[in-house]
Amino acid sequence: QVQLVESGGGLVQPGGSLRLSCAASGNRFRISGMGWYRQLPGQGREWVASDVSGGATNYADSVKGRFAISRDNTGKTVYLQMNSLTPEDSAVYYCQALIRGTNYWGKGTLVTVSS
Repeated sequence: QVQLVESGGGLVQPGGSLRLSCAASGNRFRISGMGWYRQLPGQGREWVASDVSGGATNYADSVKGRFAISRDNTGKTVYLQMNSLTPEDSAVYYCQALIRGTNYWGKGTLVTVSS
């Protein structure tokens, strides 16, 4: 079974940085793409960034220029470098992986931006 495990969340002051990681395991097939989403309590899940196999990356307008998504050489670990964080970035961040047309999700890691 495919498992995605996020790490790196926590409390950071406004203007600070965090780096999230997500490691995939248990997949028999190639991961087509990986991404990050975030969700506030009572709200829907919002797409943040995606990294498609082949190097293409895309970002939501709200994080463009501040966040950077990348994957390691194995393609099984995805990172999200978050800079210039604001309180509006506070959310549970979820890792996503697309494998043979199916989306898989991690359990999330909490990011809180507060002074």
